[in-house]
Amino acid sequence: MKINGVDTVRVAAFPNLLYVRVHTDEGLVGLGETFYGSEAVERHVHSIAAPRLFGEDPARIEHISKSLEGYVGYAGSGVETRARSAIDLALWDLLGQATGQPVYNLLGGATREEIPIYNTCAGGLYVNSSSGQSVANWGVREGLYEDLHSAITRPAELARELLDQGITGMKIWPFDAVAEASRGTDFSRRQIADGLHRLASIREEVGMDMNVMVELHGLWDVPSASRLLRALEEFEPYWAEDPVRSDISRGLSRVAAATSIRIAAGETLGGLPAFDRLLEEEAAGVVTVDTTWCGGLTVARKVAALAEAKGIPVAPHDCTGPVALAACVHLSTAAPNVLVQETVRAAYAGWYGSLVEGGAEVTDGVVRAPSAPGLGIRLRDDVLSREGTTIVTSQVAASDLIDA
Repeated sequence: MKINGVDTVRVAAFPNLLYVRVHTDEGLVGLGETFYGSEAVERHVHSIAAPRLFGEDPARIEHISKSLEGYVGYAGSGVETRARSAIDLALWDLLGQATGQPVYNLLGGATREEIPIYNTCAGGLYVNSSSGQSVANWGVREGLYEDLHSAITRPAELARELLDQGITGMKIWPFDAVAEASRGTDFSRRQIADGLHRLASIREEVGMDMNVMVELHGLWDVPSASRLLRALEEFEPYWAEDPVRSDISRGLSRVAAATSIRIAAGETLGGLPAFDRLLEEEAAGVVTVDTTWCGGLTVARKVAALAEAKGIPVAPHDCTGPVALAACVHLSTAAPNVLVQETVRAAYAGWYGSLVEGGAEVTDGVVRAPSAPGLGIRLRDDVLSREGTTIVTSQVAASDLIDA
C-alpha cells in the first residue's frame, strides 16, 4: 500500500479547523485534523509535506513523522508541527483501517473501557474566528450548552447541572480579562473579586463534589501568577492550568513552589524534547498533551510514557475539533496514567455532529473510544460539497494542486 494523494478541507463556518485526508492506492482514506492558522497549515501540507509522502508506505508512521520534522520548525507547535500532527493522525487512522483494529489496540490495547471527563466551559462559538485566543474571541452567547455564558452569569447552577449529568469536573477562566488589561503584570483584589466569587458560589452550591479547574492561559508573569494562585487556594481548585507560559525559564517551578495547587501544563508544547524539559522542571502535576499540536499520536504516546516514568498523570487536551477528541480518547483508553479526558459539551453535543460521523461517545460523565477500525471517525459526505468548503488536493506530482 502506497500514499498517492493528500487533500485538505476547510469549512467556512469553522475557519480555524483544518482536515487532512491521506489517500492510498488501495482506496483507503485516513483522516487527520489540526487547529489554528488553517490556511498557513494547508499551504505547508501541500508545498512541503505532501511531496515527501508520495510513494511512502503509510504504515511507516515513525519514519514519516521524523521525515516531516525538517531543519527548522521541528520545535514548538507552529505551522510545521501542526501539519505533521494532522498527517500523523491520518496515518494512524489508515493503519487501523488496514489492520481492522481500533487505534487504541495499535497503541497497546485498552487499559480501561471508559475514561472520566471534565467539561471545559466554552460555548459553540468559542475561539471560532481566526483572531486567536483572547477575550474578544470568546463568542459568548446564550443558549443550550452555552457554558461560557453560564460560567460567567450562573456558575453555581452550571455546576449543579453538570453534576446531574454525571460530570464531576469543570474548567473555567474567570481572570483572563484582568490579565489582558495589565498584560499579566498586576491585579488588585477588587479586579479579581468577580472571579473569586464564581468559585465561591460553586463551592457553596455543590461543595467539593465538583472538581474545579482554573484555566489561566499562560497570561500572567511569575509574581502575579503566584499571587493569584495563593488567592485561589481557599477554594481548593483541582488544578491551575498554564499559570505562566511553559517556555519561561523555570517559570512553572517558581509558581508551583509558591502554591499548594496542582499545576497542569503542556497543551501548547510541540515535540518530545519540550515535554521532557517540562517534566524535568518538576512543576507540572498533570501533563495536558494535545494530539493535534504536539506531533500527533506518535509523539503523544511517548509523552504519556515519559510522564508515566516520572509518576505524573496525563489529561489529553480537547477544545478544538472532533478528530482531536477521537484521537485523544484512543490515547486515553490505552495509556494507563491518563487521569481524565477534557471535553466541551457545546462541541460534542453540538457542532461536532455537523462535520463528522462516528467519533468518541460521551455519556454520563465518561467517554468511550470508537471500536471501529482506525480512529472510528469520518467527515460527513455533505461537508465536502457544502457551500464555503475549500478542498485542495495534491496527487503524485507536488505541483498538481487543484482548488475545488
